[in-house]
Amino acid sequence: MAKNILQQSYNDLIKKNNNTAVLILEDGKKIFGTGFGYPGIKAGEMCFNTSMSGYQEIITDPSYNGQIITFTFPHIGNVGTNFDDYEKSKSFASGIITREPPPLSSNWRSENEFENWLIKMRLTGIYGVDTRFLTKYIKNNNAPAGLISFNPKSNFNFKLLNKKLESWPRIKGANLIPNVSSKRIKKWRKNSWGIKKIMSKNKKLHVVAFDFGIKNNILRNLYDLGLEVTVVPFESSIQKIKILKPDGIFLSNGPGDPLATYSSIKENFDAIIKIGIPIFGICIGHQLLALAFGAKTEKMEQGHRGGNHPVINLSNKNVDITSQNHGFNVVENSLPKTLKVTHRSLFDNSIEGLEHESKPIFSVQFHPEASPGPHDSKYLFKKFYAFIEKRRL
Repeated sequence: MAKNILQQSYNDLIKKNNNTAVLILEDGKKIFGTGFGYPGIKAGEMCFNTSMSGYQEIITDPSYNGQIITFTFPHIGNVGTNFDDYEKSKSFASGIITREPPPLSSNWRSENEFENWLIKMRLTGIYGVDTRFLTKYIKNNNAPAGLISFNPKSNFNFKLLNKKLESWPRIKGANLIPNVSSKRIKKWRKNSWGIKKIMSKNKKLHVVAFDFGIKNNILRNLYDLGLEVTVVPFESSIQKIKILKPDGIFLSNGPGDPLATYSSIKENFDAIIKIGIPIFGICIGHQLLALAFGAKTEKMEQGHRGGNHPVINLSNKNVDITSQNHGFNVVENSLPKTLKVTHRSLFDNSIEGLEHESKPIFSVQFHPEASPGPHDSKYLFKKFYAFIEKRRL
């Protein structure tokens, strides 16, 4: 009976338009909707993001490499897209899902309609599905795999699509950093909107930022402080880093399994964190630091993704509303004595921040650079600056 009802909805959609799309879930469920963006077939890990704004930044965040993003907020596309809000110049996501069709944009900064922009990004989407059901499904099924097929002719070979979904490599155990990292060393010289740089009282301070999939707004926040910023590929050798003579090292966000990434760069990474200069890590940078000091990481059941996650700062008991995007976390009982917990999630009590007991090294799981927000935790960039400046005195 259920199959007949499903088929009937499929037939109804075909009669109404020629943009029928299908979402196939890991357990064989088929959800029909309307395709938009770039036609194609894309598989990935299903996840959901609860942010009410910032969809352009989310879609161009390299940390979503290999994932299909379900937006829980219904109005996606209403402010269009623009040149300034890219986190990277392309999208690494596998696809997107929305409840409503993208409307015409209404915003003074808009330079391109959302669907036209998706086509430019070669990103496949499906709308007209029950995203509340889908969010609960993802939550209860441990980040299942899924596949979107958008064929304007509404001609689906389900046998072939099922095979593609079954053969899709899972994120657990995958090192995805080579997909998103810069291939060459480059300087960053762009400020945030309306922000003047805070110039150092001393010699200009230099930060080397490891690109594990770094977001542009992280680099803007570092540059806003008056820092000279050099971006380097994720596998840059200790010899190259020493030649650059940094005053501090930044470890960026990025996709994939942190253990797989750490295993691929272990010898070099361990040498870099022993240089003795301040280090600040975000997201996978946070996880890599934990692994280097002997802790363990694990895949989360559903991950944290959204702009409304409360995190308590254990040093002053302030609660920051944070932006988050991660599917792995640091295992509590694996922490060495040299690392102390500085921040915790008020959703599930998981570790959100770490600091070394004796070295100027700290990290957070969330995103203090959040664009468009919230901005509660931007103080962490100033903390990093203070560590660097203190060492130079």
